Amino acid sequence: MLSNKKIDVESLYVQTIGSIYHIWRLIHVKERNILAGFRTEDDAQKAENALREAGFSIIQIDRIGQFPGDGNEQILNPITGDFPSLGNLTLAADFPSGRDASVMAAVNPDASGMADRGDGNLNRSVLLTAVVPEEQGDLATEIIRSYGGMI
Repeated sequence: MLSNKKIDVESLYVQTIGSIYHIWRLIHVKERNILAGFRTEDDAQKAENALREAGFSIIQIDRIGQFPGDGNEQILNPITGDFPSLGNLTLAADFPSGRDASVMAAVNPDASGMADRGDGNLNRSVLLTAVVPEEQGDLATEIIRSYGGMI
């Protein structure tokens, strides 16, 4: 059945140009990926809020760690010997790949306590990831650093 609706040529033109611009922007607009470490989730949340207020929208916060796992869910008593490995006991790590990984983790100074490396930046276990337009990358970096982020 034919319609007697009048086609708005100007609207169709605007839609076509808008689609072409969107595709061009996806192909040609440069972006900067920013990875920043924070000491606390609160600091990262504050930075995220400031970035969103500045107009950035692609932002994600994750907790990362040197060893796999979410930590110990129960209190472990080393006297009973009822724990999988030294790495599990002292590093709160899970080693699903097997015993070899837990043995290697146990030689880490963090597990044995035999050395102080003085690595002040290793305790940044909260990762903020932002994807921003290249021309606004310096502004985003400045905002992140103002909240204690290390890029």
